[in-house]
Amino acid sequence: MRKHAIAAIPADGIGPEVIAAGLQALEALARRSGEFELKVEVFPWGSDYYKEHGVLMPEDGLARLKAFDAIYFGAVGAPDVPDHVTLWGLRLPICQGFDQYANVRPTRILPGVTPPLRDCGPGDLDWVIVRENSEGEYAGHGGRAHRGLPEEVATETAIFTRVGVTRIMRYAFRLAQSRPRKLLTVVTKSNAQRFGMVMWDEIAAEVSKDFPDVTWDKMLVDAMTMRMVLKPQSIDTVVATNLHADILSDLAAALAGSLGVAPTGNIDPERRFPSMFEPIHGSAFDITGKGIANPIATFWSGAQMLEHLGEAEAAKRLMRAVEKVSGSGLVTPDLGGTATTQQVTDAVCEAIRAENL
Repeated sequence: MRKHAIAAIPADGIGPEVIAAGLQALEALARRSGEFELKVEVFPWGSDYYKEHGVLMPEDGLARLKAFDAIYFGAVGAPDVPDHVTLWGLRLPICQGFDQYANVRPTRILPGVTPPLRDCGPGDLDWVIVRENSEGEYAGHGGRAHRGLPEEVATETAIFTRVGVTRIMRYAFRLAQSRPRKLLTVVTKSNAQRFGMVMWDEIAAEVSKDFPDVTWDKMLVDAMTMRMVLKPQSIDTVVATNLHADILSDLAAALAGSLGVAPTGNIDPERRFPSMFEPIHGSAFDITGKGIANPIATFWSGAQMLEHLGEAEAAKRLMRAVEKVSGSGLVTPDLGGTATTQQVTDAVCEAIRAENL
């Protein structure tokens, strides 16, 4: 029996609720398959840990996580802790410390979900957004001087390296090549950002020569938002910088119906370190404890994790179960339904157990 070691970090807000749901579904999959086992260890890191210890994870956190095959992450952020403290204290140190440079965010309209776009349904919006996840606008370079004085200065420096841009472009072109349409859109802002973004465009053109079967085009990020709304069928695979893809993928999730259905994989393609899988919806403290958080994004992230671990059939089975349940109309309030987190989770687990394939 294949064994996979999973580090679960539920963290903050609805994170513990959706990670519990995801682990329940993953256990149902393992039992249904009978061919693999998930050995899960839960780490209590996050904002509560910070309030007690002054850090969001211990100093040896990365060393402890390195022993695992993958990380299943909930959400980080609390109303009484500054967002930059939580983000830079937990999630980003893991992404950057493990060089998870490819952030992969699939988006599609699930059965039973009514999206906000007119005349757009399942099959009309089926995208994968690849986000550069190690540098760019979130490189963490900059500082503040003369705090509190009239001449106070703050700088935030975007870093673009040839190595970083080349490897994310190659990843995106390979991903586009693996998809039926073999279509890639490179998002840029080189009309205004004339150094890093011009290099971004140049490297895209260089890398494209190694993928002659991939059709690609280039789009300014502001124009891309309009294209996503008005011509969703014209898009397939997208690659963008850390900041641009962060924003575009949230728009993509909204266009598909809800942030509650949007998954993420933070991938180290070279598999030197564990990759991390998480829903993108954040901690959502406004609904914490109400039992109505949408677990679909966490299920979908779990499917990405299974695929990364080599359990492709289990990943497909999980998504078939999710689509069966959403198609039945059993959905949480963010999608217009009345179901609870647990009701959706139980239905997905039952669909996993009942499938005859």
